Amino acid sequence: MADSADRRWLAAAARLAARARPLSRPNPGVGAIIVRDGVVISRGWTQGGGRPHAEAVALSGVDARGATMYVTLEPCAHVSVRGPACADLVAASGLARVVIGCGDPDPRTAGAGIARIRGAGIAVEQVDCPASRASLAGYLAQRTKGRPHVTLKLAMSLDGCIARADGESQWITGPEARAHTHAMRAQSDAILVGGGTLRADNPRLDVRLPGLEAQSPRRLVLTHGAAPEGWQPIASPEAIHGLHDDLYLFVEGGAGAASAFLRAGLVDRLLLYRAPILIGGGRPGVGDYGLSALAQAHDRWHKTDQRQLGKDTLEIYEANPCLPALSPL
Repeated sequence: MADSADRRWLAAAARLAARARPLSRPNPGVGAIIVRDGVVISRGWTQGGGRPHAEAVALSGVDARGATMYVTLEPCAHVSVRGPACADLVAASGLARVVIGCGDPDPRTAGAGIARIRGAGIAVEQVDCPASRASLAGYLAQRTKGRPHVTLKLAMSLDGCIARADGESQWITGPEARAHTHAMRAQSDAILVGGGTLRADNPRLDVRLPGLEAQSPRRLVLTHGAAPEGWQPIASPEAIHGLHDDLYLFVEGGAGAASAFLRAGLVDRLLLYRAPILIGGGRPGVGDYGLSALAQAHDRWHKTDQRQLGKDTLEIYEANPCLPALSPL
């Protein structure tokens, strides 16, 4: 029976899984920790390109007999030319127990991984672990919705402006908030802006943190026309259903792109960076996205985090699972 210690170890495995993102794409970033008598004897996370998997890394070169493995995702049950099924590795490991934070929706594994491990006489428990599910948000979005997990980022003044009326926007937020944005870019497979933002600002959209420059995401532009070299055009928000290899999409602006994704119901997470300034008469962060009544604006989001970044405040919101329908424009 899972207890508070199990949940803490699963949460630790979920934090470990962050090391795999986004290098493991298109495979999910998974974390695994092996514990004996309350002491970690091994750990692993999905490696670049998706192999080896977290379980294989954690089991490599360690005597796991009698220990417990905590893993964020059900071990895979399908054979691949790139490596053995993790369920088989776990079944042959001599582990006494496996605790899983999230079942795998992949039909090749769903339930089969757990069954194979149990068949080897190892106790298996699947625990409802929000931290595990959050660490797998991109993978779960692709498997269940057929698209990447979408984060919409807005850097705004206290009165909701992303620029002055003449378009001046550098810089609304301070260096700490901008550095955090670059860290979020580094965790994304692709980044998107609207065509107007691209034409007006010609943004680089790269990662400028020391040591992470190579993790700059692919650049997408929301446009019906052609895209410049180095950019991939996306004709509509719904077209992200064709991004099969991308798990995480970062939408960074401007107001037209933001409202288009909100109108389409394709925003999973909001990052709101608020600077302690008032602009007055500036350009709003979000345009009309189809609300026909104020009541429709309520109960669509819940706050999951808030932190101070220098003088600025970051608020993080997740979309509620069952959003009220919006009337079309």
